[in-house]
Amino acid sequence: MKIDFDKNKDGLVPAIIQDATTKNVLMLGYLNQEAYDKTIETNKVTFFSRSKQRLWTKGEESGNFLNLVSIKNDCDNDSLLIKVNPVGPTCHTGTDTCWNEENDSSFGFISKLEKTIEQRRISSDSTKSYVASLFEKGINKLAQKVGEEAVEVVIEAKDDNDDLFLNESADLLFHYLMLLQAKGFTLKDIEKVLKGREK
Repeated sequence: MKIDFDKNKDGLVPAIIQDATTKNVLMLGYLNQEAYDKTIETNKVTFFSRSKQRLWTKGEESGNFLNLVSIKNDCDNDSLLIKVNPVGPTCHTGTDTCWNEENDSSFGFISKLEKTIEQRRISSDSTKSYVASLFEKGINKLAQKVGEEAVEVVIEAKDDNDDLFLNESADLLFHYLMLLQAKGFTLKDIEKVLKGREK
């Protein structure tokens, strides 16, 4: 990989640090050739600190290292995307990221849907919300509904109508998200179990 360290007079290239699992951006730092070489050698991200004017391995004092997963160069060869497995918080202030955001997994629209379900579940007006009314009927009704939707997915999987299969699959996922919440869980809990099975 050719990195153009000479493009800037100071010999530094910016590096975006991203969690390899959550895909969240954790921080921005700068590397020179020496910092890059040390990062590759130790598998711990090392920067050139502009304030200290020396190499600085993230976590050298706190123990909150950034364990290297991969490094990619951009199309101009003058900035890096470094994917890491962070040990502890990344920011010196003690937060997960330097933008004071939590480094949690996000499932995009599905996470938004989970929040919508939660808001409607705690809503007091079950007459206006299908979600609230189903939660009001209790865990047995929710479990029964998931079972019904699962059977419908199986039936549609054996047919050739992709549209019906996808719609029934969406219904199953939607009701499963509700059942998870009724039991006090979210997809993050399921992700944790699946990660524990990873080999």
